[in-house]
Amino acid sequence: MSLSSSRIDTSSAPRSPEVLAPSTRVRWTARILTGLAVALLSFDTALKVFQLAPAVASAAELGFTPGAFWWIGLFEVGCLALYLIPRTAPLGALLWTGFLGGAIATHVRLDNPLFSHVLFPIYVAILLWLPLWLRDARVRAMAGPVAR
Repeated sequence: MSLSSSRIDTSSAPRSPEVLAPSTRVRWTARILTGLAVALLSFDTALKVFQLAPAVASAAELGFTPGAFWWIGLFEVGCLALYLIPRTAPLGALLWTGFLGGAIATHVRLDNPLFSHVLFPIYVAILLWLPLWLRDARVRAMAGPVAR
């Protein structure tokens, strides 16, 4: 018996909603949200990598040296590159989420305002994960079934 004859034909099998491709409206919503997230994170990354004045001032306020912020910026470049490649986007989002958790810890340590500083990384994480959930069946599968 050959391998090709032992395969099961699933072409006519019903597909679950998680496997079906998202609608055009959902895809465009995901693209727009991804664009917003990428624009925000690209701006933040550029400030750090190019050692612009706002980043240097922010580094001092947060207790980091400008050199440390440069390395953080390079890490952000890597996370952003992974997030922009569809196949590695979930890994990029996961790394960004860990990075944003560190930002939350830094703001909590400095007793910064809750909604504008401490929770802002959570808003960014939602902006990263929501479009992935909308467009990527792998992410929807990791999140588990949605109760209806």
